[in-house]
Amino acid sequence: MTRQYKRRCSLILASDSEALDLSELHIQFKITSQDLQTPNSARIRVWNPSSSTVNRAMKEFTRVVLQVGYGQDDAGLGTLFDGSIIQAMDGKASATDSYLDIVAADGDQAYIYGVVRQSLAAGATQADVAKAAVAAMGEHGVTPGYTPENLGGAPSPRGVVLFGMARDTLNDVAANTDSRWSIQNGQAQIVPNSGVIPNTAVVLTSATGLIGRPEQTQDGIKIRCLINPQIKIGGALQVNNTSINKAALNTGLQSSLNNDFLPRVADDGFYRVLLADHDGDTRGQNWYSDLTCIALGDAATQGLVNRGLN
Repeated sequence: MTRQYKRRCSLILASDSEALDLSELHIQFKITSQDLQTPNSARIRVWNPSSSTVNRAMKEFTRVVLQVGYGQDDAGLGTLFDGSIIQAMDGKASATDSYLDIVAADGDQAYIYGVVRQSLAAGATQADVAKAAVAAMGEHGVTPGYTPENLGGAPSPRGVVLFGMARDTLNDVAANTDSRWSIQNGQAQIVPNSGVIPNTAVVLTSATGLIGRPEQTQDGIKIRCLINPQIKIGGALQVNNTSINKAALNTGLQSSLNNDFLPRVADDGFYRVLLADHDGDTRGQNWYSDLTCIALGDAATQGLVNRGLN
């Protein structure tokens, strides 16, 4: 995606049998996606919907899909958020302007209610355990996403009995294989800490959506760019290292500890996306993503640990 003009946004509310397209209305959204087990979240505001649309949104629809892209048509749209509606509520900003607010979560039903009950034969791998846990989440709408063919971990010398929350089973798999798991747009993915999802690398320059200069911070490499649905959590970014503002080293009492945990600037300019905050307005100025990244192969920094992102 090298040309990012004529922004487009598609917003669909859906039930098991019907769908409602709100794409032509004024839409604002804030979406947080991260490579954690905790479900991603979205807050979407639709301005001046009809009363029938509001009533249907609050009573009939259970799913929301938001896609974004650029160009003359919808051919280049990519999914930014796909999840279940937690709450829909209406309100008025003035005597003439009303709104519909939608609060949604990605994979929350599977996260809350997914229970695995399965026995695996001796020799079962961590990938087999993960597959069983994700299958249990499938009863609540989550499907398998990226998992490497060789996830790692030693095969079990004896049979394995799995019983409990699917999320806890995936936590164990992630701990045993030095990986992180998350649900992204209804798909459960597992990405090794030393790698990224294949074929996801996006080159960010001022010509492809980079805004300002990336910053090296205690939390990670902070990057702001125009919204790009090709940027994936657990995927790769390439940034020219000369464009990154370096952090000043701490010279205080805890300087050695703090400096040791300062995330490095990658020699080759490749980074893994850990966190993305998307802020969009189809008729306003906001249309950007704030990304937190680390160099490929690195573990999450102390700052991310302190924020609960590890």
